[in-house]
Amino acid sequence: MPTVDDILEHIGEFNFFQKQTFFLLCLISAAFTPIYVGIVFLGFTPDHRCRSPGVAELSLRCGWSLAEELNYTVPGLGPEGQCLRYEVDWNQSTLGCLDPLASLATNGSPLPLGPCEQGWVYDTTGSSIVTEFNLVCADSWMLDLFQSAVNVGFFIGSMSIGYIADRFGRKLCLLITILINASSGVLMAISPNYTWMLIFRLIQGLVSKAGWLIGYILITEFVGLRHRRTVGIFYQVAFTIGLLVLAGVAYALPHWRWLQFTVTLPNFCFLLYYWCVPESPRWLISQNKNDKAMKIIKHIAKKNGKPLPGSLQSLRPDEEVGEKLNPSFLDLVRTPQIRKHTLILMYNWNLGVLVCSSMCDIGGILTPFLVYRLTDIWHELPLVVFAVVGLIAGGLVLLLPETKGKTLPETIEEAENMQRSGKNKEKMIYIEVKKLDPPLN
Repeated sequence: MPTVDDILEHIGEFNFFQKQTFFLLCLISAAFTPIYVGIVFLGFTPDHRCRSPGVAELSLRCGWSLAEELNYTVPGLGPEGQCLRYEVDWNQSTLGCLDPLASLATNGSPLPLGPCEQGWVYDTTGSSIVTEFNLVCADSWMLDLFQSAVNVGFFIGSMSIGYIADRFGRKLCLLITILINASSGVLMAISPNYTWMLIFRLIQGLVSKAGWLIGYILITEFVGLRHRRTVGIFYQVAFTIGLLVLAGVAYALPHWRWLQFTVTLPNFCFLLYYWCVPESPRWLISQNKNDKAMKIIKHIAKKNGKPLPGSLQSLRPDEEVGEKLNPSFLDLVRTPQIRKHTLILMYNWNLGVLVCSSMCDIGGILTPFLVYRLTDIWHELPLVVFAVVGLIAGGLVLLLPETKGKTLPETIEEAENMQRSGKNKEKMIYIEVKKLDPPLN
């Protein structure tokens, strides 16, 4: 019984139609970069020190350079100099221009230190959410929360939207996630305070990664067996290209609000492109929508310039299930039991991809807080932890069945046989039998 892969092998596994669809869907992967790693530019933390109007006036009067101002007025380097200030009235007329604090210290005792009550001065010409909302010192955890919020959204959205994609279709879910992602991205760029910015960041997380994964699933369902791994790899390469583009855009736009606007607005243009992308024929098969699946197969064949097999050409889309027995991929949906098992398998496969992806989001939720705590113990400890976890994960991969050169299973039974065949092969005992030479006459 021919499968969808058999039909694609005949009409084109990766010809014009698949290449066009692949290019359009790669834009999703590239556009996902600012959400996944945008914190590097949106949350950039420059060198900073406590703001004091009196220090600025004294520095102007004395003609200090920036280095002299820091030497005379900042308590020291590191967190002490960034988060604390001398509790001194810098408007006193007794303060001189050479070592102004020397006259205030009694018996060589250190001057009292206090928190930055009037904000901070940041050594940067641009802006970030850190500099605008003062997410430093005692409030530095709010920057960690900002990144954890998007990973919480990744975790929840990957599983919940995965069900929607299986229930209502890949294309509809893709369009909805792009629209919500673009809208929340713009609202985040105009957020008046940290709370609203955090809410819209969480909403972006709920839909953005799920949309990225749906694009990955959709393109792998359009191409044939021999090209499935290649398009999956290059779909992720598009993410890397997006990272390079993001770095250039961030360099040209050092202000975080304009940067957020710029990387978000293209998503509205993508809605026009993806409206033209058809639904996955595999999903339509699973939903018993034979007529629509047939139209998409014919569309792919027409775009690729390949004729359909005669058995498909003679099949009418409005035929009743089971009315005509043709050796085509539609036979898979004619038997209710096969249709049911195929449907369950596709749901499990799609959900499995999303659940596996969501596991990394658990690490993303904890990492912003964990890294800083581990570096307090030992600066290289986070790297050691990541290396150990990576080695364990790599070892567990060896337990998975090999899929190289194999057709993806389309029923529960086929999926179980993939694992069973590997185990049976391992348990097989080979007995060497010596064959006696026939006697000579």
